[in-house]
Amino acid sequence: MMPESREMGERRFGRVNWLGLMTLAERECRRFLTVWNQTLAAPIVTAGLFLTIFAIAIGPTRGEVMGVPFVNFIAPGILMMTVIQNAFANVSSSIVSAKVQGNIVDTLMPPLSAGELVLGYLAGGIVRGFLVAIVIAVAILMFLGTGLQHPLAAIAFIIVGSAFMGGLGMVAAVYAQKFDQIAAITNFIVTPLAFLSGTFYSVEAMPPVLYEITHLNPIFYLIDGVRWSVLGVSDSNPLFGFCFGLVAAIAVNLTAWWMFRTGYRLKA
Repeated sequence: MMPESREMGERRFGRVNWLGLMTLAERECRRFLTVWNQTLAAPIVTAGLFLTIFAIAIGPTRGEVMGVPFVNFIAPGILMMTVIQNAFANVSSSIVSAKVQGNIVDTLMPPLSAGELVLGYLAGGIVRGFLVAIVIAVAILMFLGTGLQHPLAAIAFIIVGSAFMGGLGMVAAVYAQKFDQIAAITNFIVTPLAFLSGTFYSVEAMPPVLYEITHLNPIFYLIDGVRWSVLGVSDSNPLFGFCFGLVAAIAVNLTAWWMFRTGYRLKA
């Protein structure tokens, strides 16, 4: 019998291209693992420097914050801040580099749906963020003697935080046409959102206007959730914060899906 003919462009592998999806996810993970000294070691050193500087400059005189030593208070915030920055950088740098170098077509041409592209890129950001979190958490446990009050909750917040910032990295990278634009988004949007989200202080100390604005920032809930997971103290309801972060992660990844689906700033 003659083999059944298929129309050009017809998907031949079912509803999900698992091979293509896993290949893209593996590529995104290999990207940062190949240069692990820049993508994993460097963020850990930076987080250690933050803790050391604050411990020396402020720690001895600051006293307790929310019933815990100041250095212990900021450690989970620095952990989560480092995680989300790396998740954003992993996804955004991959897409922007491909666009600038002109090889983004190598990713868009294979039979991958918009959802599969989003999940593939997101996998790299989540894995990188999770690896960074593990190493920093081990260092915190060893040097500060801080235990994990709610380890499963910590994992959930780290995954949601990485997914949120990975999706935001996709949206920013698809919008950006060159490295200068993605650098501007990082410097003027991502970094302020991370620093002004209770990383180094309790938001109860903020002026009323900034206090209200901070509660619209998903990163605040993610950092606060990790702090609760590690220390058992928080500025907000952890369950509400997790749901807020999850909704924000879904929203930005749906936006990224729409961009890939329509070819926004990707196809002529």
